[in-house]
Amino acid sequence: MTESFLETPVEFLKGVGPARAEMLKKELQIFTFGDLLTFFPFRYVDRTRIFKISEIKNDTAWVQLQGKITEVQTVGKLHAKRIIARLTDSSGSIELVWFQGHKWILDKLKPGIEYIVFGKPSWFNGRLNMPHPELELLSEPTMGVMDVIRPFYSSTEKLKAKGLDSKGISRLVKSLITNERFFIPETLPKEILSNLKLISRQEAFLNIHFPSGLEILKKEENRLKFEELFFVQLRMLHQKFFRIHKQSGHVFPVVGKYLNDFYHDYLTFELTNAQKRVIHEIRADLGSGRQMNRLLQGDVGSGKTMVALMTMLIALDNKYQACLMAPTEILANQHFQTISKMLDGMNIRVALLTGSTRPATRKKLLSDLTDGTLQILIGTHALIEERVQFKNLGIVVIDEQHRFGVAQRARLWEKNVIPPHILVMTATPIPRTLAMTLYGDLDTSVIDELPPGRKPIITKHIFESQGDKLYYFLKQRIQAGNQVYIVYPLIEESETLDLKNLQEGYDMVRNLFPAPQYSVSMVHGKMKQQEKDLEMKRFLNKETQIMVATTVIEVGVDVPNASVMVIENAERFGLSQLHQLRGRVGRGNDQSYCVLITGYKLTSDARKRIETMVRTTDGFEIAETDLQLRGPGDLEGTRQSGLLELKIADIVKDEKILRYARNLAADIIQDDPTLEKKENAILAAHLRILSRRQENWGLIS
Repeated sequence: MTESFLETPVEFLKGVGPARAEMLKKELQIFTFGDLLTFFPFRYVDRTRIFKISEIKNDTAWVQLQGKITEVQTVGKLHAKRIIARLTDSSGSIELVWFQGHKWILDKLKPGIEYIVFGKPSWFNGRLNMPHPELELLSEPTMGVMDVIRPFYSSTEKLKAKGLDSKGISRLVKSLITNERFFIPETLPKEILSNLKLISRQEAFLNIHFPSGLEILKKEENRLKFEELFFVQLRMLHQKFFRIHKQSGHVFPVVGKYLNDFYHDYLTFELTNAQKRVIHEIRADLGSGRQMNRLLQGDVGSGKTMVALMTMLIALDNKYQACLMAPTEILANQHFQTISKMLDGMNIRVALLTGSTRPATRKKLLSDLTDGTLQILIGTHALIEERVQFKNLGIVVIDEQHRFGVAQRARLWEKNVIPPHILVMTATPIPRTLAMTLYGDLDTSVIDELPPGRKPIITKHIFESQGDKLYYFLKQRIQAGNQVYIVYPLIEESETLDLKNLQEGYDMVRNLFPAPQYSVSMVHGKMKQQEKDLEMKRFLNKETQIMVATTVIEVGVDVPNASVMVIENAERFGLSQLHQLRGRVGRGNDQSYCVLITGYKLTSDARKRIETMVRTTDGFEIAETDLQLRGPGDLEGTRQSGLLELKIADIVKDEKILRYARNLAADIIQDDPTLEKKENAILAAHLRILSRRQENWGLIS
């Protein structure tokens, strides 16, 4: 089979047709033969083993049993009718239940005869049963009932209605691989296959869908996981080489008046050694003649914005413009206010562009941007609109970039003939394995040091019943002149979740902290921007002591006087979100606190999250734990980025394979960066195929 065969629309496969094809596209994103081939089973059941009924436990999944039908009865009437048969072996008995297909089942059931039964056991009213099991006479087993490893495929209710449940999808895959044209070309050189003792690609795909045994299943999984991770790494490293050696960038040779004046006359505190190191790395990039693509990681409050500002000042010193793009209006406003304040008196034009910018202001701003009199533009995704044109854009800073789609970031890339330098910032520390997979083509800098005078935040976990002590503590902190955040997970009452909603919490807080002695603000995502800004401003100006909010304050609010973060129903938040919320306090010189309130019933994962938050403030340790608990597919940003669409590999479970794949790819690129050598021709060919299937987003931060 050639690669073109893999790209054949799935509707041309026997058993599919236009209607089913449309459903496969909508429900599972299966468009081609190749998509179907890489739609891997999510579970396998060993049909070679016969269980005893007594071996079934509460958590037992799918089992195969052998026994005699000892009784059959029909229970209920009309739509509530069901058939119950009792299967007995030497260890006990189990009820088999059918709610549909009554006539067919009654014809098939023969008391006193031995059957092979396969299904998922459950408990109902303390009795063991198996709904809608598969039945085969022991004397007449159909092909593959007792001697196979059965694959299970994900499906949906709509697909099941079209006959495409797990079995139906399995039949389609079988139709594909039994096609006379079925042949899968190899993608790895013989030397790699031999050195790593990997089976062929053809054999791997055959066995992942229809494994003949557990041992071969392990071999094919290793082969396909390695291939997937290896080509992710090879592609990124190949692109990185191209960017470094082939993609020219603006040269910023001058560190001039803007940066020097700011550093000597306007900077009111000493930079940390980590900030100085990162600025040195950025200066080296900007003077190299190649385009910078640098990822800047640093916890909340570590000073990333200062590094970004000094980077933009280098652009200004070299007669270029700069822009900073943030994911929300709140955060864009925060950056605008912070940077404007830092540059006050320096005669540098800074402007803010968001969806709320008035038409007259926008028109003037766009004109000044085009003629170059506007030097620094800060904004949201409004920056990528086509009418936003720069005279000479030299550097783009993207904050919290995981919140932007890849296509959005690409639009900034096109604002100049020579692509601008890119500095990507994130306050969400990225685990090593995720960084290697998502950002392996970027250079990375880490600010791993907090500014002097900052005290570690003390984190406590309490239960809901301990509220009285908490409110007494909050009143003490307010009397000492500090301010408090109280965060709730919901805006309005939910019928399905027993959580305190924001309005109820706001009313309760106002009762506990009555006016005029106390003043309380409320902010949530459904408020109009002007209302949010007003409440934020009141809190920032110390007109209110308590801010009751949803996670809208996760980013964008910098209130040094706020020293306590209270998070209600903390078990409902992810680790990364808890860490971000905690980072809203501890930004001043006072000792700060984070209080996590939960109910008594906690899942093991929730307990692990809470324990991690109490134990450490290290963002990287928290990120690693978050990745282990949630997996890469659930982490914020990995789905919308389009960069982590792994079909079979898991970067947590398969970390060893990932690291080996990365090292091997690095060795190959170092030896043959353009993949021109004869032994690497097969790799170059497959990379070209991958590039045709995907936009070349690897060149964009």
